[in-house]
Amino acid sequence: MLADMPVIAFAATAMPAAAKAFYGEVLGLRLVEDSPYALVFDAGGTMLRLQKLAAHRPQGHTVLGWRVDDIAAAVDGLAEKGLRTERFDGLGQDSRGIWRPAPGTAVAWFRDPDGNVLSLTAWDATP
Repeated sequence: MLADMPVIAFAATAMPAAAKAFYGEVLGLRLVEDSPYALVFDAGGTMLRLQKLAAHRPQGHTVLGWRVDDIAAAVDGLAEKGLRTERFDGLGQDSRGIWRPAPGTAVAWFRDPDGNVLSLTAWDATP
């Protein structure tokens, strides 16, 4: 029934002005709507709704992620904009914060202004 219907992604923010700048200016997503209830962005053709909340406690896991072709270039591009990758004990991440759980797979994490964990993932990634 829903197999051919578009997915809508949701996350939350208690700091809409900071989230608007981060998702729009830092990540480069196009702002579609700024209503009293949500910021809506176009994330590569997927609607991303950042629900505006009075208070928000981020989850301890990834809430949004992007597939990228070149993870090293993507991480470096975010670093140029002042973002740092998250480090997690026991994962053996490289100097950029990239984890390679299996040959051809690479993942890096970062946080938005609300502390939401976001990720980049590349398949068929080269070392």
